[in-house]
Amino acid sequence: MAEKKLPPALEAKRAMIDPQDPTWSIREQCALVGLNRSSYYYTPATESPENLALMRLLDAQYLRTPFYGYRRTMVYLQQAGHPVNHERVPRLM
Repeated sequence: MAEKKLPPALEAKRAMIDPQDPTWSIREQCALVGLNRSSYYYTPATESPENLALMRLLDAQYLRTPFYGYRRTMVYLQQAGHPVNHERVPRLM
């Protein structure tokens, strides 16, 4: 799953902010650069290791049986000992 990335212009603006600067607060630096403070503090969400392991299993199973829908795939994962439900499998697929 691809994680959301900020546009290059925002990354460059974030690099201009110095949180250790004693004369300018982060609020003032963001205003000068034209960057929202929420964009400065934003950290992208990451997938949990458990979800990544399940997605690897889903990929391997899909290569063997591409005609399986989420219901059969859910049964496969449950029989393999993974506690998944009918909502989690389509989200991971």
